[in-house]
Amino acid sequence: MIRHRPCSFLLVLSAILCSIAFALINNAASGESSISNDQTSGQTPPITRPRSVTSKNSRRLPDLGPAASLHGARLFPPDNPWNQDISNGPVVPNSARLIASIGVDAVLHPDFGTVYRGVPNGIPYIVVAGSQTRVPINFTAYGSESDPGPYPIPRNAPIEGGPNSDGDRHVIVVDRDNWKLYEMFGAYLQNNGSWNAKSAAFFDLRSNALRPAGWTSCDAAGLPIFPGLVRYDEVFEQREIRHALRFTIQHTRRAYVSPARHYAGYTDDPNVPPMGMRVRLKASFDILKFSPSNQVILRALKRYGMFVADNGSNWFLSGAPDPRWSDDDLGMLKTIKGSSFEVVKMGTVMTK
Repeated sequence: MIRHRPCSFLLVLSAILCSIAFALINNAASGESSISNDQTSGQTPPITRPRSVTSKNSRRLPDLGPAASLHGARLFPPDNPWNQDISNGPVVPNSARLIASIGVDAVLHPDFGTVYRGVPNGIPYIVVAGSQTRVPINFTAYGSESDPGPYPIPRNAPIEGGPNSDGDRHVIVVDRDNWKLYEMFGAYLQNNGSWNAKSAAFFDLRSNALRPAGWTSCDAAGLPIFPGLVRYDEVFEQREIRHALRFTIQHTRRAYVSPARHYAGYTDDPNVPPMGMRVRLKASFDILKFSPSNQVILRALKRYGMFVADNGSNWFLSGAPDPRWSDDDLGMLKTIKGSSFEVVKMGTVMTK
């Protein structure tokens, strides 16, 4: 005979209910203490190099200093053009002719890495605190289209090409506490701590505001530079680039398309790219033969593409220098030809 034991049954049931309640309370507490940092989920490639991992459910302030990690903090609002997913956007009818003007057999060239000719290779940046002292900026060329100072530029801000460079000499500063971006072109530090610059611009990283129509910035396209850089912290810590990138071409049209605000070309040929033209890596391009780190870059080129931002060498992809890059690995990107890209449909072409 089976005997019923109501007392034991109630004890077991009570224990189960208590365990469930305890688990729910713990989950709720855990949920309250975690803050989303607006990261999209995706496939995680294998780990091939040393890295530190930031939890997708935590929010950390960007670090301070040159080449500091932003820990996944996103520049500009989610609906900003830099953050727009264009993987399914239509292609312009004359895409093939526009690509041909850049070079179908010319290859993608990572214009960044470790060291080149004795100086860091790429466009450097530094992250500062909101308490950073502001200093005057004296404009030497394009002051009428520059944002006046003072700017929070420290003496140790790295200069593109090094302190003795005769190139573009960009200086980029991110104010992590006020979430502002400051950029200079042709920048030279003065003995009193101020800076001379050919042009300078600042951007509110919480805003979608553009520069005035027709204005340059520290880029010929009137765009910010920093959002378009390939950065080590995104590739190896976040393992994801969630924004468009930046590249240069030799010949541009006398026109621009939003979000660009300025042109620097001399031809009206509709088959020559205007500033701000956006290209993407074709969906059919096989990225699996590349390293996991290069796949991060190539996935971004498929999803977000890259903007024509300045006149320069064809298919030169911009990035920030870092001694931890593998130049040999980045060099594999040079096997990708211009014919692997297509032009995404553009907005209104502006000529003034």
